[in-house]
Amino acid sequence: MLSIVIRITISVAVILAVSEISRRSPRLGALLLSLPLVSILAFSMSWVHQHDLKSLSRMARETLILVPLTLPFFFPLAFAERLSLGFWSAMGMGLCLAVIAIGAWMRLAP
Repeated sequence: MLSIVIRITISVAVILAVSEISRRSPRLGALLLSLPLVSILAFSMSWVHQHDLKSLSRMARETLILVPLTLPFFFPLAFAERLSLGFWSAMGMGLCLAVIAIGAWMRLAP
């Protein structure tokens, strides 16, 4: 139970730090978001919990495929002003694009 609380606390701290930093410096916030902080934390915590390198290697290979498929999520947000989109419509469009890309891969990939 303590390990779950620690993992949640670390995750919340990372999210809050990125949120606060991006408010002051969007470029620095973007840099932090582009770093694989969640992946590093997830791999580390998984290793500490399971010590299963085979499983971690498979997860890393799947992540290598899925990361590029999530990039369409950012396009509507990045061009929201040019497209006259509000935050929620841009967010919704981005989620739809990511779901389509990932869904197609999940359905078509071996």
